[in-house]
Amino acid sequence: MVEDLLKGFVRGEWVEQLDFSTLEKVSESYISDDIRDREDDIVWRVRWGKSWIYIYLLLEFQSTVDHWMGVRMMTYVGLLYQDLIRTGKLTKTKKLPPVFPIVLYNGKTCWNAATDLNELVEEIPGSLRRYQPSMSYLLLAEHNFRDQELQPLKNLVAALFRLEISQEPAHLAAVVENLLDWLKEPEQASLRRAFTVWFHRVLFADKPVPKKIGPLNELSEVRVMLAERVQEWKKEWKKEAIQEGLREGLQKGLQKGKFSMLHQLLEYKFGTLEARIVEQLQAANDQQLEEWGKRILTATTLNDIFDN
Repeated sequence: MVEDLLKGFVRGEWVEQLDFSTLEKVSESYISDDIRDREDDIVWRVRWGKSWIYIYLLLEFQSTVDHWMGVRMMTYVGLLYQDLIRTGKLTKTKKLPPVFPIVLYNGKTCWNAATDLNELVEEIPGSLRRYQPSMSYLLLAEHNFRDQELQPLKNLVAALFRLEISQEPAHLAAVVENLLDWLKEPEQASLRRAFTVWFHRVLFADKPVPKKIGPLNELSEVRVMLAERVQEWKKEWKKEAIQEGLREGLQKGLQKGKFSMLHQLLEYKFGTLEARIVEQLQAANDQQLEEWGKRILTATTLNDIFDN
């Protein structure tokens, strides 16, 4: 998954020079408690020529954007460097290895936080600027990708993104077929299981599995489950769409009726209304129309209604 993430979503000639046969998760034995306690963060390393490159992958699942992500990332990378110094994991020239920070964000809110720390520091004139901290991170926001972009990629991370951003039955079934084709080997059993768990906990969480299928343990069972439920889901979604349309239509009808009634009462009491008053009535929401309707009983002029 990490290899596919780098190959499929990171631009740069240095990625092509990485020796992915050396890719390994960094041992927790030399990662501090400050980082180890962050269960959503994963640190990997991979050979680049004779040197190691560390990949700091921060998984951001919160629904709101963290304005200070640049500060957080600088802190985590600093903690990682402290541990590498403490454990002697330095280059032969006694320098720190490069770290590539990635933030993987799956929230629906558009990410608008600075991706470079120096954007969070007040503008400083003159030479003082050179002493301010600066560090960038790569942001990968799932909802910035479209299914059409991801579909042609033979890439496990692209498949995960497709599952996250689109829950249309046809797309889901296509992704499952791809995964069954890509994850055939015995050593990929844990990955097959991980994707199966995703379906069980995310997609099927509120949709009971038919008894004849039983617990979902393999992707092949997910395919059967999808085939069993797709038509039922389509009916449910169609029913929900119709109900939502009826609710919206009813709401609009009620608001139109209130506007019409208030318009007639105002003209009956004060005569033909000016165009600006009619426009004001048309732009008002339900609550405002009701409030103006109550004021008609005691109002002697239009100003008594609209100027309060």
